[in-house]
Amino acid sequence: MRFLLHLTLLAGFTHTTLAADFVGREQCVSCHQEQHQLWQGSHHDLAMQVPNAETVLGDFNNATFEYNGITTRFFQRDGKYIVHTDGPTGELQDFEVAYVFGVDPLQQYLLPIDGGRLQTLSIAWDARPASEGGQRWYHLYPDELIDANDPLHWTGPYQNWNTRCAECHSTDVHKNYNAESRSFDTRFAEIDVSCEACHGPGSKHVELASSGKLNSAIHAGFALDLGQRGLWAFAEGAAIAHREQALEGRMQVDACGRCHSRRGELGEYVHGKPLTDTHRVSLPLTPLYHHDGQILDEVYVYGSFMQSKMQSAGVVCSNCHEPHSLKLRAPGNGVCAQCHRPNVYDTAAHHHHPADSDGAQCVECHMPETTYMGVDPRRDHSLRVPRPDLSVVLGTPNACTQCHTDKDDSWALQQTRDWGVQYRDTATHPARAFAAAANGDSRAAPALTSLVNAEEQPPIWRAAALEALSPIAAREAYQSAVMLIASNDPLLRAAAVTAVRPLPPARRYVSLRTLIDDPDTSVRLAVASALASVPLDQLPADKAEQLLKLFKEYETVYGRHRDMPGVQMQLGVFHTERGDLPAAEKDYHEALRLNPQLVAAYLNLADLLRSTGREAEARQQLMEALAVAPENGNTLYALGLLEIREGNGKAALDYLKRAAELEQQGTRHRYVYAVALHDNGDVDAALRQLHRALRSAPYDQELLVALANYSAQAGQRERALDYAQRLLQLAPDNPGYQQLVQQLRRP
Repeated sequence: MRFLLHLTLLAGFTHTTLAADFVGREQCVSCHQEQHQLWQGSHHDLAMQVPNAETVLGDFNNATFEYNGITTRFFQRDGKYIVHTDGPTGELQDFEVAYVFGVDPLQQYLLPIDGGRLQTLSIAWDARPASEGGQRWYHLYPDELIDANDPLHWTGPYQNWNTRCAECHSTDVHKNYNAESRSFDTRFAEIDVSCEACHGPGSKHVELASSGKLNSAIHAGFALDLGQRGLWAFAEGAAIAHREQALEGRMQVDACGRCHSRRGELGEYVHGKPLTDTHRVSLPLTPLYHHDGQILDEVYVYGSFMQSKMQSAGVVCSNCHEPHSLKLRAPGNGVCAQCHRPNVYDTAAHHHHPADSDGAQCVECHMPETTYMGVDPRRDHSLRVPRPDLSVVLGTPNACTQCHTDKDDSWALQQTRDWGVQYRDTATHPARAFAAAANGDSRAAPALTSLVNAEEQPPIWRAAALEALSPIAAREAYQSAVMLIASNDPLLRAAAVTAVRPLPPARRYVSLRTLIDDPDTSVRLAVASALASVPLDQLPADKAEQLLKLFKEYETVYGRHRDMPGVQMQLGVFHTERGDLPAAEKDYHEALRLNPQLVAAYLNLADLLRSTGREAEARQQLMEALAVAPENGNTLYALGLLEIREGNGKAALDYLKRAAELEQQGTRHRYVYAVALHDNGDVDAALRQLHRALRSAPYDQELLVALANYSAQAGQRERALDYAQRLLQLAPDNPGYQQLVQQLRRP
């Protein structure tokens, strides 16, 4: 059964014949009229539309908007909607609106440029009522001056609809990027998020329905059953309901997570498969999340919800949201009252606020909002208890001061104490360990190891703990990883792969060989990356062939996304590990063509050129990187090392000093600058530099080792002993630290 869908679109964006299994929503409506009626007018229905008088919300009545010296004009011509603005070269041009994108609280506009690209204009329409500050044009990056040379410009790779938006705003999308011509032939079956976007291809379902065989078919002919809402009941005397039958799998949450998550696309999405089989899911770690797992960057919903006690209890998206209209199941606290008795939780004794106030709403305390895209408040779905105690010690946000903006965290902590709340785990909360690990403190290792091995904890939280553990305690991370390689959860297996990476290639292969044919794509690709440096000629022929097959899969999967600078970078690193330097060099050059401001690509390319004896070309790449970002510490650091190799001590110290002064995360640049000062004979300056670095990273063992040794050389024996003893406190079993303390204690 095949259907041809016809819509009048701009040249270059015609629809193709629908894939055999996709039948279109018109086939669904005849039997599912109620669901279709609920869906109409929903954000899924209006996710993407052809521009016309009904769908365009913005002011195209010759309106203007000024940004960074550019006056953009919005007008109509011959019934079409036109934007006059700066194009790819920075010159003002007319662009016809191809589609409108979204409806509330903002609407964006897709404009076509060369190569089959549709780009999201960075000037959006604030669709909120005027009384709320809406009904205006505004820029998504008001605090930055972005021009046509910036990759964040609306014509750049990071505002490209084909790659960054299409999958989640239309049905059965095929990006179809041609790396040779650098062009797209993107197709979709239906313009919006229609029935089969969530349920999957429906032809088998239609055939079964037509023949009266639905009742005997698994999942009614679909690849998955999204009806996981379940039955909930209150045990006698219980204040919270429980699921009568355990939730089997997480098909519904993964289906929603395909779009409502921070993730990277791998292969073509397959309905019914785990989300990790077609996407690389971001873990709740800094800088995307706060140390306690609260949302920080634009991470959407999946990553926070998968941390929650609700998810662990078997709650799925449709327990709270009607899946067709996307509306809440009940108004106000009624959603929560489905499972939480109102006489216990919807009372002043619980929420400590007047009944008719915002503070009496469950979501205000347990799902605080963070605003993205200027006007779009989104709720944190980790459904946690406000923790002002952690705010005081870690700076993490809490719902109290997010609402009471005129108060501070200490006030909020005292208020909760006055209510009788006692936070008994302030010192042992996992957030403390994540924060310490981010600061290089190896004393966080036991707490993180405990979290990694806690089977009752959500897998996404355990995977994050393992990833945080690896840089500060490689041995402990490896020991935990060995146990998780056989885990049933792909997030944990993928995290285990990352933890094994520090091992030498031969041991890495032995540890990961059972995952080479893992059923989950994200795990297999992580293994491919981890084993890229394994010499194939040192393996038996059949094992080498197995690994080579995996490497080819890695190149094929990521080869579909060569339009993204970050993927080109990733392929460059992979090919470098494989020893294919010509391919890696080509990858880095392509990354820079896509994003000429991608400093990391300049640095990797320079390192590759240096490794092949092309020092002059390496210097040229570094100087180009410096021209792009004069205050980039990594570039200055690399130039400092280059000058050291060439024997230019004065120039090296100048670059390293500038890199050290710019460093805010980590201590590597400051440490190396101190070593360079020491090697140049200025021990006192080296000690001063190390002291300053230690103030921001008091548990950095590399700094402490240098301070102990340099202080001893400077005759400051007591101070050196103090540093050595600190090291021993951080790592009591380290024989090198034990020996250092003994040496410094000798008369």
